Amino acid sequence: MGRKGNANHLGDYLRARRAQVTPAEVGLVPGPRRRVAGLRRDELALLAGISSEYLQRLEQGRDRNPSTEVLDSIARALRMDAKATAYLHQLAHPTSRPHRRPHPEHVSAAIAELIDQFPMPAIVVSRYQDVLAANPIAHALSPGFEVGQNLSRWRFLDPAAKDVYPDWDEATALAVGGLREVSADDPDDPRLLELVSELSSRSERFKQLWQQAEVGYVKGINHMRHPDVGDLYLTRTKLDIPYSAGQHVLTFHAPADSASMRALDQLRSSLPPNPVFSR
Repeated sequence: MGRKGNANHLGDYLRARRAQVTPAEVGLVPGPRRRVAGLRRDELALLAGISSEYLQRLEQGRDRNPSTEVLDSIARALRMDAKATAYLHQLAHPTSRPHRRPHPEHVSAAIAELIDQFPMPAIVVSRYQDVLAANPIAHALSPGFEVGQNLSRWRFLDPAAKDVYPDWDEATALAVGGLREVSADDPDDPRLLELVSELSSRSERFKQLWQQAEVGYVKGINHMRHPDVGDLYLTRTKLDIPYSAGQHVLTFHAPADSASMRALDQLRSSLPPNPVFSR
């Protein structure tokens, strides 16, 4: 995990994604005596319309300048979605690396004031998934939303996470997809490599998910369970904060007049009055 300089991020990603696609998914007959579950290199090359030798050079890092057309062909052959394809292009043709993020990071006063005025749970998260700010109802909803927590570290390593997330497998997959997506602009970031290395060594689930190389934050519903108000089904929304080195806001809301909205109202009623809403 800690390789620098000559790290072969593109080749690692290609091999990981190739291993996740079965021949049947792309219309190939597996054949007897097959030693790999995913696609062989020659099968992917055939589907992408390139030579097996060229694909080998890409995977081994001996050719690091594939054309846009080649990358798109590989992405189509591997059934990549838009986020995974964008990640592939970013690895192959990185933009200028950003300055390393300061540690610790801080949230602007305006953003902190903004989320305090949100009626739904809202947190501010760094590119490393550190919780930098949280409004009162987010604090009350989950111990994983406490300032100073790391969303992935808490979700994978704290046993309480399985109580909060009844569908823990889905919740952990979401965390890894989001973490991999932000790694594309600076895959040699020491803090990111350290976090991935730590979680890979301490959680077999994280290690497996990271090796699967799924990319991207996925919109959808979080099923969460609170000891006082019960089960909630909350729509998660990610709002990127411009010029913040990867910080973003995560909000969790429920449809009007739903059981989850009533549960949020009950949770909110247990909090001290918010001066913003009492004016």
